[in-house]
Amino acid sequence: MIDEYLKLGLVNRLKITKKTPQGFYLSSLDEDSVLFPNKYITKDMVIGDVIDVFIYNDSKDRYIATTKIPKYKYNEFGVFKVVDVTKFGVFVDWGLEKDLFVPLSNIKKELQKNDFVIGKIVYDEKTDRLLVDTKIMRYIKKAKDYKKNDEVDILVIAKTPLGYKCIVDNLYEGMLFENEIFEHIRIGDKRKAYIKQNRNDGKLDLSLRKIGEGETQKIFNKLKHMKSTKITTKSSPEDIKKEFNVSKKMYKKAINELKAQNKIYQIDDVIYIKE
Repeated sequence: MIDEYLKLGLVNRLKITKKTPQGFYLSSLDEDSVLFPNKYITKDMVIGDVIDVFIYNDSKDRYIATTKIPKYKYNEFGVFKVVDVTKFGVFVDWGLEKDLFVPLSNIKKELQKNDFVIGKIVYDEKTDRLLVDTKIMRYIKKAKDYKKNDEVDILVIAKTPLGYKCIVDNLYEGMLFENEIFEHIRIGDKRKAYIKQNRNDGKLDLSLRKIGEGETQKIFNKLKHMKSTKITTKSSPEDIKKEFNVSKKMYKKAINELKAQNKIYQIDDVIYIKE
């Protein structure tokens, strides 16, 4: 089904209606059209086809369609790298040729080239273009309807003394606690997580595994992430504790259980996940 109208900053399903020297023109049901440049056209595309494209502003703030999808879309929070600094604001990379602008009014602190900044992609009615706003707390809501072990989407945005601060379901603030993380986490990661607690202040305590999962499942989850490990049941208690944060006794019990369940196997001194 062709989309009813053009949606800036999002994926649109549009119909190829016209060919020009610059490329195809794509149209929505209300007959608004947008240029789809030649560099994105493939040999199998013909007039009448319906295709999925992303719409953004070009260097002259005109609407342009592309088959490339940026890291973040309209109304989403993201972690952006500053690629240029001007007296009016900064430009940040979001995965397309045309960088996004962050005006001075949307910046909390002075930014330099190559800095990383947390922001939200917003629409500016005055200029009819997408911008980034780094004053994110104006968009954060208080969570209230989550239950323990509800699955959520998270964006990791900052490291704190307690752990990692996250944006939850693109609306709420949450925290992954350092002592409960058993895999590598980076700022900018998008992941699935589970609600541990919906706090009275509207913030969410999070976990990367379901609450109530045993140590065996926790170890298996980390092994899946690692694909293989040289930490075996013969490794030192110190190495096991450092890598898996469990005792050697618990690790040996978990490894034996996972072997019995045919989820892992060992060759020489390396343990592998069964694909």
